[in-house]
Amino acid sequence: MAEGGPGVHPGLRVERVTEATWRAYRDVRLAALIDSPRAFWTRYAEAAARTDDDWRTHATSGPGTWLAWDGDRPVGTVALWHADHQPAHEAYLVGMWVTAAARGSGVAATLVETAVAQARADGRTRVLLEVARENTRACRFYLSRGFVLTGTSGTMPWDPTCVEDGMVLDLGAGA
Repeated sequence: MAEGGPGVHPGLRVERVTEATWRAYRDVRLAALIDSPRAFWTRYAEAAARTDDDWRTHATSGPGTWLAWDGDRPVGTVALWHADHQPAHEAYLVGMWVTAAARGSGVAATLVETAVAQARADGRTRVLLEVARENTRACRFYLSRGFVLTGTSGTMPWDPTCVEDGMVLDLGAGA
């Protein structure tokens, strides 16, 4: 569990999603897909159609999925994902989202710090992400956390008008 840092409300905590909290994760993820549909590769209709077993497996497997809590209210989420084709020393930061009311409060920074700490603990030396080019606030945020643009870009599989830029954070020696 990570506690909030300076500038973060004292009730903030970040916890890994478990069997006990997967439903809260599901609800936050669905809210994220409604609030920011062009930020995610999954569309709301696809996610809403998942079974409880699908959600439980999705939320509790892989390198990690976390929820940020303000007291008993979930206010954000992030996950690490490792693709089958990806080198073992890399992981993707995915599914990053914070409720509108909690944006600018340090929740996003705490979520990213938690995921990066797990990547380090897992022996990863690079954390990659893709961010919609139109989401300049997110781009600035990731740059402020040490991520750099890779020069790669692509489009959402379901919307070729949504261009995403690749970013990377080097966790290697001295980073």
